[in-house]
Amino acid sequence: MQPNLLKHAPSFPAASALRAVVAPGQPSYGMAAVGPDKASPGADLILKAAIKEDPRPLWVLGWGGTNTLAQALLQARATRTPKELEALVAKLRVYTISDQDDAGPWLRREFPALHYVATPSTQDGEQYYFATWTGISGDRFYKNAPGADFTTFSDEWVNANVRSKGPLGKLYPYPCCIHEGDTPSFLGLVDNGLASAMSPAYGGWGGRYVWRQPSGEPRSFWTQGGDSYPGNDSSRDTVAGADGKAYTSDQATIWRWREAFQHDFAARLDWSTKGVKEANHNPRVVVNGQAGKAPVLVDAVVGTPVVLDAAGTSDPDGDALKHSWSFYAEAGTGIPGQPVLVRRRPPPEAAAAPGQGGIPSAPMGGPREPPPRVVLEDANGPRATVMPKAAGIAHVILAVEDAGTPRLTSYRRVILRMRAQ
Repeated sequence: MQPNLLKHAPSFPAASALRAVVAPGQPSYGMAAVGPDKASPGADLILKAAIKEDPRPLWVLGWGGTNTLAQALLQARATRTPKELEALVAKLRVYTISDQDDAGPWLRREFPALHYVATPSTQDGEQYYFATWTGISGDRFYKNAPGADFTTFSDEWVNANVRSKGPLGKLYPYPCCIHEGDTPSFLGLVDNGLASAMSPAYGGWGGRYVWRQPSGEPRSFWTQGGDSYPGNDSSRDTVAGADGKAYTSDQATIWRWREAFQHDFAARLDWSTKGVKEANHNPRVVVNGQAGKAPVLVDAVVGTPVVLDAAGTSDPDGDALKHSWSFYAEAGTGIPGQPVLVRRRPPPEAAAAPGQGGIPSAPMGGPREPPPRVVLEDANGPRATVMPKAAGIAHVILAVEDAGTPRLTSYRRVILRMRAQ
């Protein structure tokens, strides 16, 4: 199948290349399997990758606990100078699917500079329902994602679009709990134009996170929570659900993209068996003359309109395209060292009364919403106008969907750096 995949995209590795980077990690559970004399091929492989002469960060995705990474860093600390260890740790990016063993808390404590994305949890699965990653398909199992459309994870859709697609599709398992539970840690690395791998605060197919120190943790890292008072840093997104109503949740930071990433999955399975002319491929997005997938940076002045133009955007299969621009209000908040752009103090009338524990009550009529940072005009066409309303940073997302089968979506993130007149 790999020769056929290469006809559709040039980056699919041969089976031999994949086997060369697969190795067993720690043979048993958690930190009990970690120690000075407990090196494993997996831990050695992580270290080998981390010291390569490669400017890119090294992502480590924890799908069943992180004790192999713990072993690798224990070995590195014992065999490298402090400066070498610092450089190695700085290269790592960790995204774990909750804490499935006791190595996560150890890593976060022992290596304070380690870039870590996680929702701390007990190790028995009883707190998984709270986690952002369950937004991939956990609506019915965890009952925690009101508003999400389950269509592309129904048995009917999966059988028709995944399990029926050639030898790879036939291997797709019937899940015991939820489909693709670990996949959010990988989805943010798909180069689709959202560029969410640049920062967990940007938001994308793998969800959105903020920089904060959860209760009981020794330091801050990329996680959930935060103050949801209007204008403050919260890890939750507010999006329109399948019924058209607005829903706010951590899970929504993933399920808002569900149809697009499931269609993308179905198309890639088509690539494994179909010729180029028989399968669908993603649109190629251009914004203000800039091709590629990196964010488009725009300097703007409050009160002065900015035109965003997708002229030059094309579809490799010649399909008709639908353009949609949106202001991603929550994106880019909660970044360490960067002030929140629309932070508001509670109004005087919301001050806490004695004995209320310092929690302010809402003013009459409910909490006051912060003003929008930008207003979009002509958002459903190839050319949109953005009116900056406040100084700071705003993220605008262009989604371009084709009319092929399955319909595929590509994106482009525009980051506006707005200053006062």
